[in-house]
Amino acid sequence: MKENNPETIRHGSRVLKTRSRFTTLLTVYFFLALIIPNCVLANTESYSIWSDEALILLPLGFYMMWSVALRRSGVMIWLAFPFIFFCAFQIVLLYLFGNSIIATDMFTNVLTTNPGEAGELLGNIYPSVILVCVLYLPLLWLAAREIVRKRYISHTTRMTVGLTGAVLFSLGLLALLPAYRVSEEKHVLRDEIFPLNVLYNLGLSGSEFRKSYNYPETSADFTYEAHRTAELPEREIYVYIIGEAARAMNWQLYGYDRETNPRLSQTDGVVVFRDMLTQSNTTHKSVPMILSSVAPDEHEELFRRKGLPALFNEAGFDTWFISNQSRQGAMIDHLAQDARHLIYIRSPRQDTQLLDEMRRAVENSSSRKMLFILHCYGSHFSYHQRYPREFARFRPDNDVAIARQHREMLVNAYDNSILYTDYVLSEIIGYLSSLENTSSAMLYCADHGEDLIDDDRERFLHASPTTTAYQLYVASLAWFSEDYREHFPAKVAAAEANATAPATTHALFHTMADMASIEGRCLKTNVSLVSADYDRTAPRRYLNDHNEAVPFRKTGLKAQDMEVFRRYGIEVE
Repeated sequence: MKENNPETIRHGSRVLKTRSRFTTLLTVYFFLALIIPNCVLANTESYSIWSDEALILLPLGFYMMWSVALRRSGVMIWLAFPFIFFCAFQIVLLYLFGNSIIATDMFTNVLTTNPGEAGELLGNIYPSVILVCVLYLPLLWLAAREIVRKRYISHTTRMTVGLTGAVLFSLGLLALLPAYRVSEEKHVLRDEIFPLNVLYNLGLSGSEFRKSYNYPETSADFTYEAHRTAELPEREIYVYIIGEAARAMNWQLYGYDRETNPRLSQTDGVVVFRDMLTQSNTTHKSVPMILSSVAPDEHEELFRRKGLPALFNEAGFDTWFISNQSRQGAMIDHLAQDARHLIYIRSPRQDTQLLDEMRRAVENSSSRKMLFILHCYGSHFSYHQRYPREFARFRPDNDVAIARQHREMLVNAYDNSILYTDYVLSEIIGYLSSLENTSSAMLYCADHGEDLIDDDRERFLHASPTTTAYQLYVASLAWFSEDYREHFPAKVAAAEANATAPATTHALFHTMADMASIEGRCLKTNVSLVSADYDRTAPRRYLNDHNEAVPFRKTGLKAQDMEVFRRYGIEVE
């Protein structure tokens, strides 16, 4: 019988202790790495002290108990991969927006953003990407190594970590009681505890996708029962232009000190709507509402009603939807599908191509009534790629990382994109003006605005769960041809009278229908900016991340935002 060597036994004991210590350290690494977003959120969000305690203690206790639920902690770490993904996602968003949890719209954005746009964004927020890689990739690699080597966590460590986690979890539950008492909305778990709030938002996003997927069936029997109140002997062309990320603050037409609208500012017949707020700061939500008659407080109706192309079809128009953005597989595409002619422009995408397609359609069609819906690429990040180089008036406009020290170049590129939009719109107006025996009208509005590191919050882009004045205040204008003005002077006069009226993008659908003298179910003249019946006193509402219609003051606006609104003469509830 082979005898045991004491030295070998001691050596083996040291190895086992070392392995056990390493496994313990890996377990600690796991729950500390996952609690980092919670610690940051406790400082960035305006939660009560009780919510902050629950935000830290509940998840930390859960992660600790999770990590020792099995003896093989490496397995538990890999089973926690969804939580690791959420943490990485959350850190990237905190870097980008400065606050807020992963919103419902974030998941939708991930699924509807084309790879090229995603690559442009990730290339400009690489510090956050590097950070999450450094934090979480070693964790997963070490956990995989533990699995391969079949290492176990000691019984003592499991008991210590598990019991400690249970105590912390219990304390977190106790903190929820006063947290709910002081909460105004009474949605502490749903809204304030990461990652529970993220799981809720993920479920809500999935529900929205399901409703969108079923839209062809749920809206199949809908009809506007549309009819026209006026028919003209000459050709009629109506153009509905959906802009992208064009905030009003950087338009010369709104008082910006740069000449970003040199052509539109000299164009006759333009009516600028100076108090337009978006219903949502995300494209995938804002554009369907711009194409639909539904108001924010009736969001579920979005999946039951047809959109603007269907309305104009019923009224006897030849309808065109021409998009400079990729198919998204969401509600935008469903609503666009009703157009009789649907065109998605392929790369390279320049917004003048929208006019080229429209010109070809007009010249090759015998239709006397035409609607064109043009979906622009506008000022979508990365800005310097949105305009031909001859429009690079403001320089330097290099492609740079998102950072305060690069703000001048980012703003220069953004302003150049607005300058190009000015050119595109003026060219469309010029083309419509050149058509003989044609009555035409155009309505333009951006889907949302944009943050450009405007103040000490250093906010950038859009689609954040909490809004800013820069994301909400959008550029919008109308134009009417001479023939149209002769036939519908009352509508033009109403538009001019309503130029300073408080409005949201909800008004656009009804305005476009009223421009074309279309009446029917779900159409309201008191929401139309070309109607003398427009209701200036109606409350303005925003569709938040949970699809609730809320006053704009409850969208996360801060004192800086209220000051911006005051400067532009805008009042929000």
